[in-house]
Amino acid sequence: MTTKTEKLNKVQIHVGGMTCASCVARVEEALQKVPGVVSAGVNLASEKATVEYIDGTEVADLRRAVKDAGYEPQEEEATPEDITAASAREIKNVRDRFIVAVVLAAAIMALMWLPAFTGKSYLMWALATPVQFWAGWRFYRGAWGALKHRTADMNTLIAVGTSAAYFYSLVAVLSPGLFRAVEVHLYFDTSAMIIALILLGRFLEARAKGKTSAAIKRLIGLQPKTALVIRDGEEVEIPVEDVQVGDLILVRPGERIPVDGIIRQGSPGIDESMVTGESLPVDKKEGDEVVGATVNKTGSFWFEATRIGRDTTLARIVRLVEEAQGSKAPIQRLADIIAGYFVPVVIGIAVITFIIWYFAGPAPSLTFAFLNFIAVLIIACPCALGLATPTAIMVGTGKGAEQGILIRSAGALERFYKIDTLLLDKTGTLTEGKPEVTDIITISPHSEDEVLGLAAAVEHDSEHPLGEAVVREARERKLKLAKVSGFQAIPGHGAEAKIGRKKLLLGNLQLMK
Repeated sequence: MTTKTEKLNKVQIHVGGMTCASCVARVEEALQKVPGVVSAGVNLASEKATVEYIDGTEVADLRRAVKDAGYEPQEEEATPEDITAASAREIKNVRDRFIVAVVLAAAIMALMWLPAFTGKSYLMWALATPVQFWAGWRFYRGAWGALKHRTADMNTLIAVGTSAAYFYSLVAVLSPGLFRAVEVHLYFDTSAMIIALILLGRFLEARAKGKTSAAIKRLIGLQPKTALVIRDGEEVEIPVEDVQVGDLILVRPGERIPVDGIIRQGSPGIDESMVTGESLPVDKKEGDEVVGATVNKTGSFWFEATRIGRDTTLARIVRLVEEAQGSKAPIQRLADIIAGYFVPVVIGIAVITFIIWYFAGPAPSLTFAFLNFIAVLIIACPCALGLATPTAIMVGTGKGAEQGILIRSAGALERFYKIDTLLLDKTGTLTEGKPEVTDIITISPHSEDEVLGLAAAVEHDSEHPLGEAVVREARERKLKLAKVSGFQAIPGHGAEAKIGRKKLLLGNLQLMK
């Protein structure tokens, strides 16, 4: 419990090697035992641990606790490129293993229906072996990791069930004399198809995670790669990572603003729809704040950098999305608790099932006991229990961020379905995202097309969204635009140009006055 004088810190740690909800419980337990830790939540789908702790607790201690629990803490924060590349490798790895497994499993099942021929059982054994020990290697590795911690997880169920089917069949092939009293059945098709189907689930899971990491990468990609700054009295283009607080930065029309800052010279029109949802550019003046990653629509300007790196608004948005993806919905916490007890209970039920069928079941009792033992292990394997909710949260928050909707936590997302009324405190926020021409009011003897054609001719060279809307409307009406000369944008007011000898002014009421 923290006091008012204790500062609460938060950190996210990437945790590798987790495979199921039981792993989540172990990592959370290990982190919560570190002195000074207030809370620890682990998200299986994003493979991240979010830890809140008080001053005096070192992040190195948290990483050591994760490592001591048998998992792999990432020492350095991964870049979006690292995350996306690792995700792509994981998707390819799982996809390749799934393809091999499903092709070989299908071949084994086809052989099961063919009449007996010399070497048939050996051929099935040869086809099943790479599925069991290459395609299914991840399950053995996960089961061994769980065993080292004297526990069991989803991998344990899969490894025990498929191994039982595989090795039973192997013994039946190599020593059929051991089963003279019963009819011999081979279960290579069972073990191979189970591994193939579970790999399909892992592939879909990896692809969902990949899409979400790509969404975060696109969000971070909104920030420009370089900035034009004044250094030693000269304009120098530098990587945005090298920008320092206090640097003067030049932004031209059409460019994104590199970092947060305050305008020192110029009166631009800034598209801040990324932050506010407002589709029209906001006119700025000296002393106004600008937000990194927003777009300068009109007029060059100089601004002073005030927040850089992890302190910018965009960086905070990205962290908010990542924390939301790593947070847990109330239903997920319940699922994690259940999953922690589920695996050992299932294994216990499977053993009891085997014993009952072996001693009280019909002949051949060993075969029936074995089949039902495998059935309990495989059918009860609750991978979806630990993966469905976190994967849904990842995808939901990621897609929301792409559309400009930021979700603070999984709990808020879970409660959202109860909303039946939405109140907005600002008109014009819910728009198409771009302005449109709705009315053209003329004074006789001028027609709508004439007025629209003149306005579109002037705005043809403008980058202002209102001008783009006028030009778009003229094109939809298939109007022929006259050639203009002397076009000049008047920041904050409008534009002027000449058509022949006529001077045209197009803008707001201030310009008209």
